Amino acid sequence: MSGKPRLTYCNGRGRMEPVRWLLAAAGVEFEEVFLETREQYEKLIKDGVLMFQQVPLVEIDGMKMVQTRAILSYIAGKYNLYGKDLKERALIDMYVEGITDLMQMILVFPFSPPETKEKNLDSIKDRAINRYFPVFEKVLKHGQDFLVGNKFSWADVQLIEAILAVEEKIPAVLSGFPQLQAFKIRMSNMPTIKKFLQPGSPRKPPPDECYIETVLKIFKK
Repeated sequence: MSGKPRLTYCNGRGRMEPVRWLLAAAGVEFEEVFLETREQYEKLIKDGVLMFQQVPLVEIDGMKMVQTRAILSYIAGKYNLYGKDLKERALIDMYVEGITDLMQMILVFPFSPPETKEKNLDSIKDRAINRYFPVFEKVLKHGQDFLVGNKFSWADVQLIEAILAVEEKIPAVLSGFPQLQAFKIRMSNMPTIKKFLQPGSPRKPPPDECYIETVLKIFKK
């Protein structure tokens, strides 16, 4: 084994994409195993690899980690992206949880019935513009480059991922948020993130029909 973290999931974004983002932002190379069949998934369960019979699965430091939040917390702590004390960690956690709520809406959007897509898109736009993005716009108005302790953290990584994901669906979503526009430019030019945003990186494209079919084939009984 190479010693690199090994990620097991479908070949698409889903719940693994924030893990890819965080590792990439930390400058950590990783390997991926893509699930393509129900049989592969069932073998992982049979072998006792998946604690709760769910992926993502990340093999790192001799552990077989599951549960996205636990995986991300470990990576953030390991690579010094989790604040300098408990109060900063609490703030990072609050920001991350808020962003995760918004990202959950984007995560399930491709699987929604065609007749609900327009309504769901309106809901994403409303939540982004009126609930979530104003919080971060206000924080960044204080003249700092980063969300917590004016130091690059897990919260910044989650936020740039969310901004780009929402912009894919609502291109003008940042029009009323000048601080977030500047934040997006700063983050996108950080060397590790800039590399991750280049073609050919491990970053996955938006879900397409092939990805949706694969997910339903593997996980839906």
